[in-house]
Amino acid sequence: MFSCNIVQSPNVQYDEQSEITKVMQNPDGSIALHVNEAEHYRDVKDPSTNTAEWNVVVSKSGRFDVWLSSATIDTTDLGYKNKVLLNVHNNILEIQPVANKVVKNASGVKSPYFRADSFMGSMYIQDTGLYSVHIISDKILPEDVHPVNEKTKLLSVVLTPTTR
Repeated sequence: MFSCNIVQSPNVQYDEQSEITKVMQNPDGSIALHVNEAEHYRDVKDPSTNTAEWNVVVSKSGRFDVWLSSATIDTTDLGYKNKVLLNVHNNILEIQPVANKVVKNASGVKSPYFRADSFMGSMYIQDTGLYSVHIISDKILPEDVHPVNEKTKLLSVVLTPTTR
């Protein structure tokens, strides 16, 4: 196992005193969690336990729809061997990803690959504050592994606020 941390997005802040990288909630209430900006825990022998972890500052609580984005060469079968598990402060969603939406020419995904978005469900985050968010999947791959080596690679998790 090894760990790495790459900070790239403007919604990611590094606190030198506490040495914690924090993902800030966007002004529109959404929370974008990019795998390449997470702390990674990978097990070469058992990739089903590969984990990406973020520290997220929630400034607006409420109900969120959760979407998983993958880069894939086959939108009919994403090739996830195991279910994907998302844990936000003991709120757990678990799915076998399918392509609910396919996005052509998505930024960060080069042709002939596509971005496939999978709806994980919705969850309620009751309080504001700092949350540890984990996602576990065999498709959390090192940055240098591209879908050409693997049929599918997990890219991100996005929580979008729901409206009534």
